Amino acid sequence: MVTLSEGIVDRFSLQLTLVLFLSVVVVTLFMALLTAPQRDEISEFYLGNRTMSPLRNGLAMCGDYLSAATLLGSTGLVALTGYDGLLYLGGTVVAWMMVLLLIAEPLRRAGRFTLGDTLALRLTRLQRPARLALAVCTLAIATLYLVAQLVGSMALLTQFTGEPSASTRTLCVIVIGTVVIVYAAIGGMPGATVIQIIKAVMLVAGVTVTAVMVLHRYDWNPGALLTAAADHSGTGTRFLEPGLRYGASTTSKVDFFSLQLAIVLGLAALPHVLMRLLAPRKIDVLRSSVVWAVGLVGLVCLGAGILGLGATAVVGRGTIASTDPKGDAAVLLLANALGGGILTALLSCLAFVTLLAVAAGLTLAAASSLAHDLYGEVIRKGRASETEELTVARLSAAVIGVLAMMLALVSWGANTATLAFLAFAIAASAILPTIVYTLFWRRFTGEGALLSLWGGLVCSVLLVLFSPVVSGAPGSFYPDADFAWFPLQNPGIVSIPAGFFLGWLGTVLSERQDAREDAAYEEFEVRMLVGAKE
Repeated sequence: MVTLSEGIVDRFSLQLTLVLFLSVVVVTLFMALLTAPQRDEISEFYLGNRTMSPLRNGLAMCGDYLSAATLLGSTGLVALTGYDGLLYLGGTVVAWMMVLLLIAEPLRRAGRFTLGDTLALRLTRLQRPARLALAVCTLAIATLYLVAQLVGSMALLTQFTGEPSASTRTLCVIVIGTVVIVYAAIGGMPGATVIQIIKAVMLVAGVTVTAVMVLHRYDWNPGALLTAAADHSGTGTRFLEPGLRYGASTTSKVDFFSLQLAIVLGLAALPHVLMRLLAPRKIDVLRSSVVWAVGLVGLVCLGAGILGLGATAVVGRGTIASTDPKGDAAVLLLANALGGGILTALLSCLAFVTLLAVAAGLTLAAASSLAHDLYGEVIRKGRASETEELTVARLSAAVIGVLAMMLALVSWGANTATLAFLAFAIAASAILPTIVYTLFWRRFTGEGALLSLWGGLVCSVLLVLFSPVVSGAPGSFYPDADFAWFPLQNPGIVSIPAGFFLGWLGTVLSERQDAREDAAYEEFEVRMLVGAKE
């Protein structure tokens, strides 16, 4: 693989990237410490400033959702596959409509700190086993996504330095992982919010400015941009038609649908996104915040599409593929062609900050679930003091961060997109059915919640283990072995219906509801529709 360091980016750009990244880290760390909870109150640590404006909340939501995969991976996908890549970006935007229309308001009215609190209000039996299952699912999703971010940081470093040594990889992961732990453990939700807002502003500004430069190069004529991209794609007009990547066979089409299903439905169940939905104190602020998030995510995805097409038009698809077969280098190659070393350094710094911010949100979400659901409610049975729970939350953040660092070092060379997509599939298969049934099905029981959570988790993981992701393909973890009986790389099309079916099956096979359960649901329904006094 040709790297950016081999004559494409000079030493000045690498040094400038390092200076900019360290400057942003120092500033955000200082602000995170400045805004960190000053009292031992778990509400402040879990939810932060609940009186923020809709715009600031929307920026934080946008920052929680958009990772470096959007800036690098999605742009590269568009640069290499054209229409198919643009279709993938469309799913990223549509996912927020699921959040806006289905779960945002009911969940906020019925929730407290975590989804486990919502389950506890709804279920009269098996509350603690359900919290335990939910904590395990949250930990699995957050760890997979977090490892993907850390592995992505090493992959980004590779674009500058070539294949890094073991010591360089270890240093990169330790530095970023340590900063993430500080954000989550000390800053809590206020600290994570600071970096998310800064990251979102930088991401929106960076993508928009670069997209404007691309459009200006082609005289603000989208048609000219599309023509140039097709001409330099090596595939002609096929670049602008469906099927370049996902239309080669029926299996690839089904695989793409499965991927989009996991993305669209999985967003509504990602732990760090759910925590952010619980933060605003007023429903009208939450509604406006989600609308802002939809608009900002849409703007970034539109810009990413323009950058992908611009990379093909300016740099050429062949150069991008030879530099990085996955296309992650496309936006950096485009930046170097448009603005030289300075623009490349700015976008590289932005990619590192994006990785850092998403990792901080994931760590906080996992630590909160472990401390509140597992320790506070399952182990201590609700008897833990706020100071005790807060201490456990901070220790959990450190443990999760260290675990993710070790897994990232072991997973060097793994496909970061695969890890992230598996996290989305688990969220959509295990947590989403539980959310939907909890909010909208009167008869839903603890048995249904347990079967949905454990069944969705196990089904997703098993299908991936026996898929081409792990064996039987050139890009698999074990390419020389072949035990892949499941033909798809993305399990969502099977695991998501399975999660909903298992939740239904567990409910209908459980004991019939008594008067106490009916009363609990009626009280829960009133709270969900009207809200509770705070």
